[in-house]
Amino acid sequence: MAQKEALDIVVLAGGISHERDVSLRTGRRVADGLNALGHRVVFRDPDASLLAFLDESRPDVVWPALHGASGEDGALRGLLEITGVPFVGSRADASRLAWSKPTAKTVVERAGVFTPASVTLPQETFRELGAGSVLSTVLGGLEVPVVVKPAQGGSAQGVTIVTTAEELPRAMVDAYTYSDVALIERKVEGVEVSVAVVDTGDGPEALPAVEIEPVDGAYTFDARYNAGETRFYVPARLDDEVAEAVSAAAVAAHKALGLRHLSRIDLIVDGSGTPWFLEANVLPGLTETSIMPQAIIASGREPGDVYAALALAAIADA
Repeated sequence: MAQKEALDIVVLAGGISHERDVSLRTGRRVADGLNALGHRVVFRDPDASLLAFLDESRPDVVWPALHGASGEDGALRGLLEITGVPFVGSRADASRLAWSKPTAKTVVERAGVFTPASVTLPQETFRELGAGSVLSTVLGGLEVPVVVKPAQGGSAQGVTIVTTAEELPRAMVDAYTYSDVALIERKVEGVEVSVAVVDTGDGPEALPAVEIEPVDGAYTFDARYNAGETRFYVPARLDDEVAEAVSAAAVAAHKALGLRHLSRIDLIVDGSGTPWFLEANVLPGLTETSIMPQAIIASGREPGDVYAALALAAIADA
């Protein structure tokens, strides 16, 4: 489809997940960037009238800016596929793979990318086998430190770094607040980096890796979205060879999961320079403190231009 002078774009933001406020901030940034380029943007929350609205208005493209289950678990994206309206981002099947952290780890590891050893535990496991027995077995196999996180979800909600055996039960409770399944993962010591991957039609490209250094030592929800809580280094302070390995691992993960248009791949680089895959995000945060806008700027582009290019890519892929 040839580019119009202005596209009719619906930006979806908000939703009912734990990440609603972050989604609204992301959506506003996307809408502002598109508006600045002259596109006609409708900014709206998904609700009971959304599908009828899309069927009647038939916009050129939908730009989902929905974090959490409402935008990233594949359900809404599957419905958008049925409507036939082009939309930015991964399709439903790939979104389902990435949304489940244990599944994503398995898929990416089979593609040849390292990922930390882990165990996945539904709440039912504790009722069946006993909490004490299960946690004792986990600690015997993985040892501390470990990272406990919900098997689904983002923005570091429900994530705990466990450094002693006594901390593990509470960490499990916190993770189960956000998901019925928890992932316990061996903590790899090293440099935390995040790589934005974009594909506007010429294949996936890794943007400069962003190094994350939280002021208090943990990249928590507050550290992600409150200015001054985290130091970011763009590009990451890595040797050229290691930086290339990090970019290659990010693109490999993006491809293995079948992601489309944009993603953010989170990794740890250990002391030997080996990148370890942690998780993939089908909708990276795009707020004023988020990683992907920083990476876009470091690549010599403006965020609004990239968001518009992704909208055109979605139309071309429809």
